[in-house]
Amino acid sequence: MTQPPSQQPPQGGFGAPQEPPQGVPQPPQGPPQTPPPAQPPQPPAAQPGYGYPQQPGPYGQPQQPGPYGQPQQPGPYGQPQQPGPYGQPQPGPYGQQPGPYGQPQQPGYGYPQQQYPGAPAPAGPTGPGGSSPFKGKPAVIIAAAVAALLVIGGGVYLATSGGDDDKKPIAKKSGEVTKPSTSPTVDEGDGNGTGREGDDDLNGGRKPGEAKVLWLQKNDVDLPRNGADVYGPWIVGDTIVKGMYRTVSGYSVADGKQKWKLKLPADICAAPAQTTTAGKIVIGVKNGTTDKADCSDLQLIDLNTGKTGWKKSVKSSGLFDLMSDISLAISGNTVTVGRTGASNAFRVSDGKELFGKRDGICQPFAFAGGAKLIAATSCRTDDLDNPQHQIEQIDPNTGKPKWTYRPARGWEIDKVYSVSPLIVSLTKGSTSDNKKWSILALRENGTLRSQIVSDKGDKFAPDCGGAFAIFGQRLDGCTGVAADANTFYMATQDDTSGSARTNQVVAFNLNTGKTKWKAKAPAEQTMKPLRMEGGNVLLYVDAGYNKGGGIATLAPSGGSPKTVLQHPASTAQIESSFWDEDVLYADGRSFITSGRVSASNDEEELETKTMMAFGK
Repeated sequence: MTQPPSQQPPQGGFGAPQEPPQGVPQPPQGPPQTPPPAQPPQPPAAQPGYGYPQQPGPYGQPQQPGPYGQPQQPGPYGQPQQPGPYGQPQPGPYGQQPGPYGQPQQPGYGYPQQQYPGAPAPAGPTGPGGSSPFKGKPAVIIAAAVAALLVIGGGVYLATSGGDDDKKPIAKKSGEVTKPSTSPTVDEGDGNGTGREGDDDLNGGRKPGEAKVLWLQKNDVDLPRNGADVYGPWIVGDTIVKGMYRTVSGYSVADGKQKWKLKLPADICAAPAQTTTAGKIVIGVKNGTTDKADCSDLQLIDLNTGKTGWKKSVKSSGLFDLMSDISLAISGNTVTVGRTGASNAFRVSDGKELFGKRDGICQPFAFAGGAKLIAATSCRTDDLDNPQHQIEQIDPNTGKPKWTYRPARGWEIDKVYSVSPLIVSLTKGSTSDNKKWSILALRENGTLRSQIVSDKGDKFAPDCGGAFAIFGQRLDGCTGVAADANTFYMATQDDTSGSARTNQVVAFNLNTGKTKWKAKAPAEQTMKPLRMEGGNVLLYVDAGYNKGGGIATLAPSGGSPKTVLQHPASTAQIESSFWDEDVLYADGRSFITSGRVSASNDEEELETKTMMAFGK
């Protein structure tokens, strides 16, 4: 298929933005093009052009429940769920959360989704966003779908190979260090932690070949009535660190004992996925404790020790520079602050501002960090329903673009699945009837490399987590995806339930956008890529019915997953109880943490399991 004029949206497939007329999407021919979804997708709301409040992207959506005043869904065992923010139902503590063994599970990865506005469609390739994938979690996911009034939260159809009657979109060529005004206080750990306590016999049922439960952590932070999101975790040397509410805590990776606790003057409201190589991080803290407080204070923390460094406030640059939600990313010695209407960057080492709002009509609103600094930029237009976005690699010291890639009008940058190689998710449309999803790969110089095209019937739901945000968007931090120099790996979402649930990992050729191979998860379990390690795809295999989860690898040539660390079956129910879990693997140990902690009373709050570690 030949490419349409640059003013017209390219014809599409899954991988690059496309605007299918009404037929079946087709695979790219000639220069890679992005096919559109095979059926009307239902992705997250698109971000409006620069200068206007932006709708949240698919993965920054709270996987906690729905909008203000929505009726609460019943929790496990027919009990009403705990109230969450804005009256939304929240998961209760461990023991109320559904696990395997026949308890009710929230529809997640591999479970049919309820058809609320913005909820994932039951058939066809599911798109970005969506609730906690791969396994059943507490019933709060239902409420997350109801939250579509604030966040269009379901999956979208991925473009599939098919006929040639679909139009594809075409890209155009294209201060000083300051001390905290309110000093946080650090409590040195007393060595007791909150570890296993009464749950001491966690290894009693362990079988030969299974890993040990190294420790099980309970909540040790006094939370507000509606609970709080968890930020992190990050592993720095022999310390695993997580932040929640007004506390950042470091624990020993070996035994889970608390090493330090940092108390902050106000709520944590943003954190990057990365730290510096020296283990330092800059987090966002609200500038007050009232409902009107903005997420405008930045705080440097050394995660090795829990000691704080510089603190400064980010100043709003105008009427449409909204500071209620920000997103942070670290690349080298630079931390970026993205939000609707403007952005800033500061040097991590001393807090000096490196660059701020640009001149002109195009402004970065979100960044992906790591080995490179990638910016999502919105250009002001006179048509909010037809925005113009750009993808840029920028110099982290000056903010100047090294190159710019401009997708066709109407396509919005949603997530960055990998910065090297660069793989970007884009969406188009704002309603369940017209939402489309596409993924593209770019070369080192910013030119189009390929547009990913999925096989008909495959559906995907990368898990990008993230805290509740209306006017900000986090680009990175997704799981369920991984990439090496020539291949992109993504987990499918299964549409079965109960013990029959399973899924696959699909490998795509980055030079052609086509499927290379598919690998099946172990029976009655699902798996998701975490990252690349040693040339292989590192996977988390979730806990199933009477089966422990674990860490496995897939060779770049495909085949069956090879188990690296098998979690015990005897603790599968506990492993399944973590809500919206994050999984880390380092030095032969695996760590599972809950993405949000909530309980109905103080006693249950302190009994809530929040983090679990396995090792040999």
